[in-house]
Amino acid sequence: MGVFVLLPLVLPLTARPIARLAEQHLHPRVATRLLTGVAGVMALCSTVCLGLLMVVGTAQLPGNPLPDGWSDPEVRAAVPQDEVAGKLAVPALLAVAVACGRLLWRHRTVRRRAHRALAGLPGTGVAVLPDDTPYAYALPGGARDRTGRVVVTTGLLSGLRPAERRALFAHERAHLSARHHRFLLVVRLAARANPFLPPLRTAVSYTAERWADEEAARAVGDRRVVARAIGKAALVSRGTPLPTLAGFAAPGPVPRRVAALLGPAPAAGEWPPAFTAVGPAAWTAAVGTAVSAMSSANSAVTPALVLHAATPL
Repeated sequence: MGVFVLLPLVLPLTARPIARLAEQHLHPRVATRLLTGVAGVMALCSTVCLGLLMVVGTAQLPGNPLPDGWSDPEVRAAVPQDEVAGKLAVPALLAVAVACGRLLWRHRTVRRRAHRALAGLPGTGVAVLPDDTPYAYALPGGARDRTGRVVVTTGLLSGLRPAERRALFAHERAHLSARHHRFLLVVRLAARANPFLPPLRTAVSYTAERWADEEAARAVGDRRVVARAIGKAALVSRGTPLPTLAGFAAPGPVPRRVAALLGPAPAAGEWPPAFTAVGPAAWTAAVGTAVSAMSSANSAVTPALVLHAATPL
């Protein structure tokens, strides 16, 4: 196998061009699901690869509890520089575990604090906070509230017209109904697991907002109203105080979102036809993600099969 066993660690380098193609040429809903899936697969494969490197590289150390067959020279030959790779994999795996653990802890803590802060308010789908600071966000459901709530301040509502307020509520409800917080959590974990995956995290953050924008435009029936509401909110808002949750005017490429809303709606079909202007780019993004994910999975599974074959019966 040689250096091919290291593919899961470096294949995420393809994330940047794939993310750019997908976010520009695919429907936001399709792009969000596709990029989230490939980010999760690549992160899982790279983590498994680190674990296998650690096992193979440290199996020959005296006193280890691993099977003797795993220290066989033929097994070690499958990994280039197995001793060095094994020693480097130990702190790398520890760093991945700590980073992902901290992210999960922070995500859970933020949600619990937000739910506790809203406990005294009426149990409606919208919570209006008497706060002059303009912001809005979608709070996913907790143990008692499965549906989630839209949280908005009077400071933001006062700067929007009635139609723009409807666009805001439709946008945040789209986040809740499509469970966008799950997509965002997966790509954030993936970016912690592999330093080459942040482009997918950034892309999914954008496509999830675009997905909610399109749902809001469909609900309101006027794309310009949604674009105007986003623009106004971005001018006065500094982002949600809960950075782990989706927000109406979250920091990011707001001008691109507004420009997309001022243009025609994305095609209703899941995939653009291959012979249209955007078809080749869209299909290249899809094929690229599939090839990268399958290559990562193959390179991670192969050492596992080698270890399984070397395990004494």
